[in-house]
Amino acid sequence: MGDDKFQEIIKFAIEREIEAANFYHEMQSKAKFKPSAEMFKELEAMEWGHKQILEKLQADDLKGFTPPKITDLHISDYLYEPPVSSGMVYQEVLIVAMKREEIAQKMYNDLAGKIDDNFTKNLFVKLATEEAKHKFQLETLYDEVINIEN
Repeated sequence: MGDDKFQEIIKFAIEREIEAANFYHEMQSKAKFKPSAEMFKELEAMEWGHKQILEKLQADDLKGFTPPKITDLHISDYLYEPPVSSGMVYQEVLIVAMKREEIAQKMYNDLAGKIDDNFTKNLFVKLATEEAKHKFQLETLYDEVINIEN
């Protein structure tokens, strides 16, 4: 893959991260409950962090790339995504975030599946892997905070 194609894909991924960060920033002002607003702030910071990682990613970073096995708790698979509103509770915030990561992961995996060039495929797989990590972090938090036994 040429450097132009690599940069085009990275630019696309960065735009998705900026979009997500802006969404979470906007949601902070709509949250009625402090824990929800704080979670949106953390999610925004996480997305800006993803953007920085992508900005530093070099083609050489993908040489010999083998995606790590990321645990999938499949929690988001069974949850209905609530409508985004100003009165979202913490649980709803986590569900929206999990669903957004799940969709991003699926998008990158789908793109990887449509590419014959191994280098480009690896780039999309790496991006999908990053989204899977974020989804796992959110599902773990959901499991620890929401799915606790009384």
